[in-house]
Amino acid sequence: MPLNWKSGGVVLGLVFFAAVLLVKPIGVSTQFVILDAIIADAANPGLITKTEAGHTSTNAYLAKSGGKYAGNAADPLNYSFIFVLAMAGGALVSVLLRGGLGEDERRMPAIWRANYGDTPWKRHALTFLGGFVVLYGARLAGGCTSGHMMSGTMQTAISGYIFTVAAFAAAIPTAMILYRREV
Repeated sequence: MPLNWKSGGVVLGLVFFAAVLLVKPIGVSTQFVILDAIIADAANPGLITKTEAGHTSTNAYLAKSGGKYAGNAADPLNYSFIFVLAMAGGALVSVLLRGGLGEDERRMPAIWRANYGDTPWKRHALTFLGGFVVLYGARLAGGCTSGHMMSGTMQTAISGYIFTVAAFAAAIPTAMILYRREV
């Protein structure tokens, strides 16, 4: 049985609180950089090299912070990377528990159909594009919504509150433009 948004919010808050309390604040966009580095190192084995101090890379971004990103790509079995994999696995479990990938109102809401038609591939393509733009912006901002907004505000970081206001200031007008036609 799916959670309503209030119960889901409480569960999400408890997960973030537990993560901050037990391990570290949640932030995931860096792990996509690590995944890119793993793939790039497989295609170009000289990209990441082991040194006496740890790891380094011919890529300046991976080599920064004493080779921290290069080291994480060379040995990705760490909390943050496993957390991202678990997010994908959790999403798959959620889809399967909710009835699989068949067509229904949750996968193609009426407001989407009113604005963009009944084409699932278009919804998937635009969702992927939107995710790419958000992830690209997250790397430009030095962190993602989970890091800045969720973990940042939980830790009462001013930057977290500024990011949250900016995210909603952009998201609300964007949604109003994208979903002009109501159901």
